[in-house]
Amino acid sequence: MLFISTFFAPYFALATSSHYEDITYAELKAAIASGHIALLDANGGDSYRQAHIPGAIDFETHESKIATILPKDKTTLIVAYCGGPTCTAYRDAYDAAITLGYTNVKHYSEGISGWLGRHEKVDKN
Repeated sequence: MLFISTFFAPYFALATSSHYEDITYAELKAAIASGHIALLDANGGDSYRQAHIPGAIDFETHESKIATILPKDKTTLIVAYCGGPTCTAYRDAYDAAITLGYTNVKHYSEGISGWLGRHEKVDKN
């Protein structure tokens, strides 16, 4: 039994560890300023219409056709976000980008609540 638990332990650790790479507020601001970014808002359509980071794509509404909306360049920075530090809705958007072959995918853990808390501009529609 010791052999089995020792042999499989790394696989269990990998399965439970977080593989979502974060981006800081400063890094996000710089990326937005550069224009080389695609933002995925994973908060859902109602929240998206109330407030989203300018330029963000409503992932819930466009999930089925996200491959046609994201940039063709698979090295483009893709940033997924949701409500805030305790929200995990971003994972679906993040994972979708990874599955499509994007190699520079990050998570903005402050989410829309952090963005609003910093008194940043938002779009509404």
